[in-house]
Amino acid sequence: MSLPRVETKNGTKILFVDDKPFYLLSGELHNSSSSTLEYMEPIWDKMQSLHLNSLLFPVTWQQIEPAEGEFHFELVDGLIRQAKEHGMKFGILWFGSWKNAACSYAPDWVKTDLERFPRAEVVKGKSYNEVPFKLFKMRYTTLSAFCDETTRMDARAFAKLCAHLREVDTDHTVVLIQVENETGLLGAARDHSDLADEAFQKKVPQELIEGLLARKDGLVEDVRAALENCQEGTWQEVFGDTADEMLMAYYTAKHIEAVAAAGKAEYPIPMYANCWLVQGGKPGDYPSGGPVYRVMEVYQTVAPSLDWLAPDIYIPQFIDTCEKYTKQGNPLFIPEIALQFRATSRLMYAIGHHHALCFAPFGIEDIGNLADTSLGALVGMDTSDPALKNPLLFDVYARANELLSGLMPVLTEQYGTDNLNALIEEKEDGRTMNFGKVSISAAFGFGEKSITGAGALLAARTEEDEFYLLGYGCMPEFESLDPENPYIEFLSIEEGEFIGGEWVLHRLLNGDEEHVHFGNIPLLLKVKLHRFS
Repeated sequence: MSLPRVETKNGTKILFVDDKPFYLLSGELHNSSSSTLEYMEPIWDKMQSLHLNSLLFPVTWQQIEPAEGEFHFELVDGLIRQAKEHGMKFGILWFGSWKNAACSYAPDWVKTDLERFPRAEVVKGKSYNEVPFKLFKMRYTTLSAFCDETTRMDARAFAKLCAHLREVDTDHTVVLIQVENETGLLGAARDHSDLADEAFQKKVPQELIEGLLARKDGLVEDVRAALENCQEGTWQEVFGDTADEMLMAYYTAKHIEAVAAAGKAEYPIPMYANCWLVQGGKPGDYPSGGPVYRVMEVYQTVAPSLDWLAPDIYIPQFIDTCEKYTKQGNPLFIPEIALQFRATSRLMYAIGHHHALCFAPFGIEDIGNLADTSLGALVGMDTSDPALKNPLLFDVYARANELLSGLMPVLTEQYGTDNLNALIEEKEDGRTMNFGKVSISAAFGFGEKSITGAGALLAARTEEDEFYLLGYGCMPEFESLDPENPYIEFLSIEEGEFIGGEWVLHRLLNGDEEHVHFGNIPLLLKVKLHRFS
């Protein structure tokens, strides 16, 4: 079989695994869960019972190259073996030079040699940043994006990992790799080291100017305005108030590109970069230089080895975030999202409305428990989102994944077309979908009080008047858009699911049950309509 790959179909990027379209019904594990095989063993069983087809978890530079030039892949081999035993795929999160804007997963021999591997400086001469919060200080230090030696050694280690995967993962258990994690600099808009200062005084590279101009329609307003005013000069001359973040984005993207390109030269499977979202008023409040929506075009210009850019979503603005990260042909891929009761409806919406490649709640092994927001509250994060006060229920999420898994061939066939869409309760406007001569709307607020605000309806049209509906906490309504045949009725409503690729009928609904009510557990229907006058 071919390697996992990305293809464009109907103008939309689609992931292929084992030569079939594939979206990741996934979860991201806590950072340390995959550090030993013993700790991972019981997790696989739990994730399998959730009907996930994949997991995302770290493989770290620190563990595979503990001494310079000595590479150890026993853990990687064991993780591949465990995944195969449980019939699951996984994506590697490469924790190399960056993890959450820090260098905590770099090897000891890198961390301790500050001359060879200098740190970024939030202020001149200070490579250690203490951010004061309510009750304590959060400490950050990170490797400089301007150091060629750091880039070279990170890329070498990553290439070794990819070469090893090429040799041992002949069944393609690893389907993709995230290159670094939440890159950028916290505490300042840019690095103030000598290396960074020198770069800041140079002219903006022409490749970046030309790439941004080619993507001008997608640029955020302040970056576009600066570029329209000046297209040659130093970073300050060209980008004005946005110069610091643009500089950091360019050099961070260059580092990630060098690492990704080195890996793809050994093993060309899909690769991407994720980001800590824009939060706070200015770069440095969030990691400056990471692939946030403000600088996506920088990454698309400088890092062509990346197949997409991905948001980590821990803010209430889910709908808006999805819109921002689907510009310029970027597919929606959510490697991290808060583990809370709206995750089921958000999964359905991401796949149905945005034709997403992945949806992965973070800390998935804790499903069923309330997310611990105590640390977030201490560091000043907005934890007022009421959704965080309700846990993601195991049986609800498991059933949604089970039904979506069976539906995968139907849904991926419609990716990139108008035959697949979804509605979600937390989006208060736009609660109607049009499919040719039929519209489908949804009324929400059904089911137990605990799921109020968490409803969703996914619809896939397979014939002109035939649909699959996956619903949760809502009631659908159909209307004819055909003026010659303004009336509409059901010919059949089948409740069922796909098992082994075949549609299995559970009930044929009629009479009172024609008034379909999707309740507390996701339900799949196959509906055939008749329009008449």
